Amino acid sequence: MSAPLDPSAFKETLIVLGGAGIVIPVFYKLKISPVLGFILIGMVVGPFGLGALAHSIPWLAAVTIIDRSEIEAVAELGVVLLLFMIGLELSFDRLMAMRRLVFGMGLSQVLLSAAIIAGITVLFGQAFRTAVVIGLALAVSSTAIIVQVLSEEKALTSAVGRSSFAVLLFQDVAVVPILFAVSVLAKGNSGSAMGELGVALAQAAIAVAVLVLIGRRLLRPLYRMVAATRSEDLFMAACLLVVLAASLTTALAGLSMAMGALIAGLMLAETEYRRQVEVTIEPFKGLMLGVFLISIGMSIDLGRVVAQPLAVGGAVLGLLVVKGGVVFGLGRLFRLGRLTSLRAGLLLAPGGEFTVVIIGLATTLGLISRKVSDFVLIIAVLTMTLIPLLFRAGRRLEKRAAPAVGASDETQLPEPAADAARVILAGFGRVGRVVATMLDAHDIPYIAIDADAELVARQRRAGRHVYYGDITRPDFLRRADLAHTPALVVTMDDSAAADRMVAMARAERPDLLIVARARNADHAAHLYRLGVTEAVPETVESSLQLSETLLVELGVPMGPVIASIHERRAQFRADIQASAPDAVVRLRSRSRLRDYQAMAAGEE
Repeated sequence: MSAPLDPSAFKETLIVLGGAGIVIPVFYKLKISPVLGFILIGMVVGPFGLGALAHSIPWLAAVTIIDRSEIEAVAELGVVLLLFMIGLELSFDRLMAMRRLVFGMGLSQVLLSAAIIAGITVLFGQAFRTAVVIGLALAVSSTAIIVQVLSEEKALTSAVGRSSFAVLLFQDVAVVPILFAVSVLAKGNSGSAMGELGVALAQAAIAVAVLVLIGRRLLRPLYRMVAATRSEDLFMAACLLVVLAASLTTALAGLSMAMGALIAGLMLAETEYRRQVEVTIEPFKGLMLGVFLISIGMSIDLGRVVAQPLAVGGAVLGLLVVKGGVVFGLGRLFRLGRLTSLRAGLLLAPGGEFTVVIIGLATTLGLISRKVSDFVLIIAVLTMTLIPLLFRAGRRLEKRAAPAVGASDETQLPEPAADAARVILAGFGRVGRVVATMLDAHDIPYIAIDADAELVARQRRAGRHVYYGDITRPDFLRRADLAHTPALVVTMDDSAAADRMVAMARAERPDLLIVARARNADHAAHLYRLGVTEAVPETVESSLQLSETLLVELGVPMGPVIASIHERRAQFRADIQASAPDAVVRLRSRSRLRDYQAMAAGEE
């Protein structure tokens, strides 16, 4: 007989789902960042909010989380999935293109910020070792919150997004040496500690090399095998397996789990399965990251803030000024625009999630007293809650200052992936491949999607721009950059799936050029009703081609034959459109590709 159900075991899950399903939509309606919303939920339900009253009001225990450790594992998974998604947006080639900012600006920011913060801390009476730890801890920023805010605002590929991410990437790598530096300060025996540091870094480097080597050999065969089953559940399981396996590998080597997830994402970014993986992981990432943000909110002791308002306020302001000033100065030194440097400084000025890890280790080793560590954590977490507001403040400053200062210098940064202004081919069978050949002949970029994993693998080996995925899903179609494509070409055999896609694409983009393959005239009329710009019935085109061949072979001159074929095709089109009187006739523009390329360039 099974054990009786314990409802309290589901308490944390219900609180998180309640926040995500009820509270966050309210914040959306009020135009408040969901990041801030999750943090506020954590403040309310955490041990310093309503949780503090649970002892005197027993029923509050059912709707509060008193121990932050109860959700830490899930919160960590949220950061892991976020870094995995970032890796999918990048690639090893693009990462190398950013090395000047990652290892130049990123390294300089950590060292300068740590030195200045440590110096100020010494002036306030702290011991040298304590000051160094505080400086290193507060020098890092919040990758999770900054990237989430940039993603929400569609600014990841902007100059601000790319420069900020470059610095964040170095900070994530630097966490391991920082943690060992803390151990060195605690042990005092520098020779022994430095030896341990060298061994640990060697282990980490070996783990990363093995992970990349195995991943590049096994990822494609694994996903090809799973995709062949046409099972979304198995594909989802494969995605989660890859993320967790890579994360645990780097964690066992002394690196963070997030670093392993980033490496896994970088490797998958080079495969044809990248976009389907993005669509599969996105819902998990959003919800798990929400748990992380709730855990951040749970760390804020508002009582301590109220008890020391001047000290807390002064420390928060000081941290923002020091780190923001360092990033701004380095941005100018590395030839970024003034406004880009200013906005990056505002984003990177707050503390980060690794501040909690570094301070926790230092406290355990006796380098920092509990009183000082609690104060530093309050400063770090409070500044992290300000990130959405600081982003918006930076955007407003840019709008006001842009006419006087001039546009940000985008040319000094590596360009994002050039998926904009590509024609989307839905289906890459025999018809899709012929269309792709004609696009190549006229130097028109395209991206093709097909659900046949074996076909995609063969075409990728042939150098085609083909990706695996279910393009009938709205989220996948958006990931294929429907917002910027000049045209959608539907060549799928499955007429029902084609119908769904046409209706969905037309709802998303009323101005989109949609050319679709139809079985016959009746199906073409149906597609016109759904919103296609042009429907091409196979039976009509085959009869016209047959007629053209016959007339030429009978000796009729080519010019009159082509003219008559075009005239007959136009009559067929008019008849089909007349049989669908409720269809909206879409205007055609010969400059559509140029228009969208210009628009995409303007948005960047």
